[in-house]
Amino acid sequence: MKRRNFINTMAAITAVGTLTGLKKLSDELDEQDEFMPVLFVGHGSPMNAIDDNEFTERWLAMGKTIQQPKAVICISAHWLTKGTKITAMTNPPTIHDFGGFPDELFKTEYPALGNPFLAKETKELIKSVNVELDHDWGLDHGTWSVLKKMYPDANIPVLQLSIDYYKPPQFHYELAKELSSLRKKGVLIIGSGNMVHNLGMISFPKGQGANFNSTYGFDWAIEINEQMKKAILDGNHQSLIDYEKFNKHIKLAVPSPDHYYPLLYTLGLQHKKDTVELFNDKVIAGSLTMTSVKYG
Repeated sequence: MKRRNFINTMAAITAVGTLTGLKKLSDELDEQDEFMPVLFVGHGSPMNAIDDNEFTERWLAMGKTIQQPKAVICISAHWLTKGTKITAMTNPPTIHDFGGFPDELFKTEYPALGNPFLAKETKELIKSVNVELDHDWGLDHGTWSVLKKMYPDANIPVLQLSIDYYKPPQFHYELAKELSSLRKKGVLIIGSGNMVHNLGMISFPKGQGANFNSTYGFDWAIEINEQMKKAILDGNHQSLIDYEKFNKHIKLAVPSPDHYYPLLYTLGLQHKKDTVELFNDKVIAGSLTMTSVKYG
């Protein structure tokens, strides 16, 4: 057998073996006694993927303390589409969707498998819109920078669900409800963004340089963060859906909804009996919040 034919044959065998393993995993997504938690994670700078700090330490601890999921579905602020899509490839690529960072970050990979069978199951769960099975995207830094700390072995299948940027806030909240049954099948659903996110107004305390983890915030960022936290803890979902009515500072805190929408997905997945825990509750670089939420 020629070398090229041999390589192609071995690749095909490997692919078949991988797909068989994923099929088995999908078949094993039976209902459990307890719901998996849901997480909203303030992901901050892509550098968190390779840095160690108070925020990444909490991600690591979270990965160790919650039940290990059978799969992860992440709604990242960095996959904005027209229509709703879900990654459906076996080997999603690591997307380095940023610029101006060290070579080390661009060389970082997160080689988690996907799960085409779970993608199809998720598509079928969502009745309100037609979900496209996507084979072009992968895992962007909103997903892998967090999971690299939570699950450093990359041994859990990961899918991304896109955000239809042309739909209003209520749409995203309602769509999330259709994913609720996955919580009883061992699937960890994560919304990854930042509740307060204004890159154009980033500011650093004097003498600290460009330190994205400097715990420093403008008054308006702190004020909006407090209002959002209160609404989350009070279960006042409608005020969070209608976030544009918060107060005059909301346009500073959320100048565009891309990093805010992932929170709405996690709110839509909250059950009445879920406990709600805030973590990484800090304002950084003046105009960003790392504030994160665990439901359940």
